[in-house]
Amino acid sequence: MLTRALLPVLTDLRRDFPFDVIDASFFFPDGPAAVALGRQFDVPVSIKARGADIHHWGRADATGAQVVAAGGAADGLLAVSAAMKADMGALGMPEARTLVHHTGVDLDRFAPRDAAAAKAALGVDGPLVASVGALIPRKGHDRVIEAVASLSGVNLLIAGEGPERSRLTAMIARLGVQDRVRLMGSVAHGELPPLLAAADVMALASASEGLANAWVEALASGAPLVIPDAGGAREVVTGPDAGRIVARRADAIAVAIADLLADPPPRAAVREYAMRFTWEANTAALYDHLRGLVATRRARAGDADGPSPAPQSSG
Repeated sequence: MLTRALLPVLTDLRRDFPFDVIDASFFFPDGPAAVALGRQFDVPVSIKARGADIHHWGRADATGAQVVAAGGAADGLLAVSAAMKADMGALGMPEARTLVHHTGVDLDRFAPRDAAAAKAALGVDGPLVASVGALIPRKGHDRVIEAVASLSGVNLLIAGEGPERSRLTAMIARLGVQDRVRLMGSVAHGELPPLLAAADVMALASASEGLANAWVEALASGAPLVIPDAGGAREVVTGPDAGRIVARRADAIAVAIADLLADPPPRAAVREYAMRFTWEANTAALYDHLRGLVATRRARAGDADGPSPAPQSSG
């Protein structure tokens, strides 16, 4: 369906913009559609793996074969973390054609601020733990809620929406922490910087991740992480000032949060761990990757048909 919908759009687009490459930013359904469209327009295709597209769609009975086939047919692959690259290889995708392409963060928007003022604007008084993610079982919000409930005087704000809302609301009431734990609902990305700048810790108990944007955005804001050893966690938490990698249990999460609250690292030192994840580095790596795919395709065409055409300036 996606291929059929995009075919006339790209046909019209190509009249004015003779694009050289197709870049799919998620593996399903984008990946299989991109491969089909690449064949239609005779351009190379890149597909990026981010998380659930491999961990869920890549293993689901209805979609797994399509995901793996797209990975094998694409000219190039991107993985949001080295751990994700290994997971792709385990499914049978070619690791030799897979480049680790870390996420980027807007270091101007996500930056330390006056934490006391930011907390006051959120109606919070005292230590604050923030969590950012959809209200789904895989994100493990129940574990973080249980952890914070055991820490007297500690507040928790969860930004996200999803089918777990009613269960989590009931859990908060059962634990008697309605005054300290709040489900904020869906929060626009542009409204996350004040939340993360107010947080003393960002905790997320995901069962699986690629390399979560929220991890890097929290670090850029000066908030250390408490996360399980999922996905690219060890590529982000590379020192004690960046936070703690813990077992995916409420008691372990509580100990790590308490440790960071008792001896908080300087926010500037936390931010240093985000400096590798800039938009500039992300952009440069993506351009290099896509240009390489185009150059390889043209070189092959030149070997088959004679001299390769001059590079187009269309991008």
